This record gives sequence, C-alpha cells and structure tokens, in this order.
Amino acid sequence: MATPLSLYDNYTRSLRPFEPLAGSAGVGLYTCGPTVYDYQHVGNYRTFLFEDVLKRVLAWNGYAVRHVMNITDVGHLTSDADTGEDKMEKGARRTGKTAWEIAELYTAAFLEDLDRLNIDRPTILCKATDHIAEQIAFIADIEKNGFAYRTSDGVYFDTSRQPGYGHLARLDVKGLEAGRRVDLGEKRHPTDFALWKFSAPGEHRQMEWDSPWGRGFPGWHIECSAMAQKYLGDYFDIHCGGEDHIPVHHTNEIAQTEARCGTRLANFWLHGYFLLSNDAKMAKSAGEFLRLKALVDRGYDPLAYRYLCLTAHYRSQLNFTWEALDAAATGLERMRTGVYALRDAPAGEPDAAIKARFTAEINDDLNLPRALAVAWEALRGTLPDGVRRATLLAFDRVFGLRLADWAPRQEAVPPEIAALAEARLAARRAKDWSASDRLRAEIQAAGWEIEDGPAGYALKRRG
Repeated sequence: MATPLSLYDNYTRSLRPFEPLAGSAGVGLYTCGPTVYDYQHVGNYRTFLFEDVLKRVLAWNGYAVRHVMNITDVGHLTSDADTGEDKMEKGARRTGKTAWEIAELYTAAFLEDLDRLNIDRPTILCKATDHIAEQIAFIADIEKNGFAYRTSDGVYFDTSRQPGYGHLARLDVKGLEAGRRVDLGEKRHPTDFALWKFSAPGEHRQMEWDSPWGRGFPGWHIECSAMAQKYLGDYFDIHCGGEDHIPVHHTNEIAQTEARCGTRLANFWLHGYFLLSNDAKMAKSAGEFLRLKALVDRGYDPLAYRYLCLTAHYRSQLNFTWEALDAAATGLERMRTGVYALRDAPAGEPDAAIKARFTAEINDDLNLPRALAVAWEALRGTLPDGVRRATLLAFDRVFGLRLADWAPRQEAVPPEIAALAEARLAARRAKDWSASDRLRAEIQAAGWEIEDGPAGYALKRRG
C-alpha cells in the first residue's frame, strides 16, 4: 500500500495528511510570485523550486494541480509598515524606464529563469495591475463588514476586530501594542495595514487608479487575497511562499479573507526557508545579490543549482557557497552519466519496491534529500539496466533534472582525425586488420579515442 502524502501546515504547526478539498476534481495551489522591480536572485528561486517540487509530488500522487501565481507590479512598499516608496516607482527611477516597462522587463527575465531551472509554468500567471477592480471590490466588502477605517493617506485594516489575528505567525499582538516605540501616524494599532493608499497631494504616480475612497493604488497584501479568491475560490487547498511571508504578508492575507469570506483562505500553508549567503539571508535590499545569470556566466548548468536545492529539506535553511555548488554540479554530472550509460539497455519498468520507498520519502513532507539517496541506491544497484534506467527516469518526474534529455557534449572532430577514422572504417570493412590497428594508433597518438559499435564508430577526446 502506497504511503499517503503528508505536508507540514504552518497554520496548525503540524504534519497533516493531505486530502484535496474537492476530491478528484484536483488541487488548488496559490504561490506568491515575484515583485518585478528588479531581477530575482537565487535565494528567491529556492522558494520557487520548492513549490515546483510540491507540484511534481502532487502529480506523482495522481492529482491534477491548478496553480495560480501572482506578479506584484504595484503596491509593494519598501517597508512592511506601509511606509516608504512603492518598489515599482523606485525601480523605474533607478533604471530610467517607466514602471510599466520595468514590470515587463523583469517579468520576462523571471520567466526565462523558470525555464532555465526547469520550473513548470503556473496554470495562471496573474498581474496585480490587471485585477484592480477585484481588489477594490474586496476592500469595499471588508469596509462594509466593519473591518476597515479611513485616514488621510489611505484605507486601513483594523486588526483589533479579529481576536485571532496573527495566528499563523503566533504574533504576540498585545505585546506589540504595549511595546510600540514608533509613531503610528493615523494608524490605530501597530499591526494595522494598508488596503488602499492615496496618491500624495501634488504627486503624479505612474500607477494609480480611481476608487471609492480616492485616487491611489492598492496595498501589497490585497492583491493575493483578491486573485486567489477569483481563481481558486473562498477556500482552497494550499498556499505557499517564503518563510518571510509568515509574519506579515500571509498573516494579512488571512485577515482580509476572514473579514470578507469567513475562511483562512487555504487549508494548508507551506513555506520554504531561506537560502543563506555567508550565513545571512540573501536579499536584494542588501545591495549586491546573486542572479541565476551569474551562475551561468561562471559556467554552471542552472540545473546544478536545482540539484543543490534538492539536497536540503525545504523547511531547513541552506547555505550557498561555491564549493557546495561545485559538489552539486559533480553529483548531477555523475547521475546524468550513470543514466546515459544505460541508454541502450532493453526497456524495463520501474522497480516496484524501490518506487514504493521513493514515494514514502517524498510523501513525508517532500523529503527530497532522502529521495535522492534512494535514487542513488537504485542507480548503483544490481537490478537490470533497463529497470534501473526506467526507475531513475520515473523519479526525475519529481527531481526535474531532465535526465532523459542529457547526452555528453560532443566536441567537434578535426578533419584530419575524421579522415583517419574513415580510413580505418574502410580497412575494417576490407578486413585489413593491420591497417586498422595502425590507424587506431595514429588516432590515439593525436589525443582521440575511437569506439566501435553496430552503427559504425564514435570519436571522443582522450581524458
């Protein structure tokens, strides 16, 4: 009997058996996407890779997944306290482009990186700026239900109206109230947050809209509540993001949805932990950050980074070093080479016993490090070659390493070496073994190996 899937839900702080709310109708999954004011760094992609593996594990268990991801192209202020400049406006000023242009530029770069990492595209990729009407309607219902108030600079959510506010993060709301040391302005409580911000008098923003409360733009959190509800309903299966989303963004998403719909939005809340650089969180706010392109420019296959992320559980922090990436690249190369060496074996089926062990590991809250260990055991084992190949290619539906597509890089053969090889082939066909041996020796002396096969020969440079 297959091991059922269990996932760690941060809302209940427990490992829970997963069952889709709609049964065989499939799984509704919402994942927080990028704020497209700059390129994404490799730490961001660790979260997106965890979410991709989650989708693949759900598919492994036979579930169809409806995956919705947002693109934040407005409303994300430089401070979680609803202060500072909109990141899109700041990015536009930094680049000399319009906010709309940088949104298009960095969204395209994000999608290109997803493809490089073999991350499956979401079913629906929705932009905040395409859903202003839905956000306004959501805010209007929150206000009608008595959970919002107006100030001179916007419309705010009144967190005091929800006794359970902050449950996801286990916030000490009373402690925050008692220990507040900052000027709240017109906010009533430290945890209150903006639903709609007014454009400042005399300010011309590139991204602003009319609303029932005044011209301005939505707060960051409302976009996810509004778009998740539109595409997945009032209560769906799984919501994901990075661990930094727990205390503010996801906490506020839940508050908004409880105020409008009476639900906590998602049945499971899953969060990927940080990628660290020199034991510190990798973040764009630190100034320098590492893009995926930087890895490619240094000669790394992007899938080596994917392999590196598979070696740590998504709920544990992973320290990025070049030495760790080198080790991951070596591991990936060995796995690819091992699978490629089995390519001519008679076709087989995945081994049932090893497949069951693999399923038990990935269904234990996506334990990919242990699943990788099972894969290596299968590759190095004594099962028939065709069975080993079929088993590894089945596992790669979860790993996403493109094992079936890989082949050794073929170096261009110099014309003089190709001529020697053709002459040797002619000698072999004429059964002139003396000439064949002499020509092989000449090829080897020139630094090349020739391997004979049913279809002729193959040349490769000697190591």
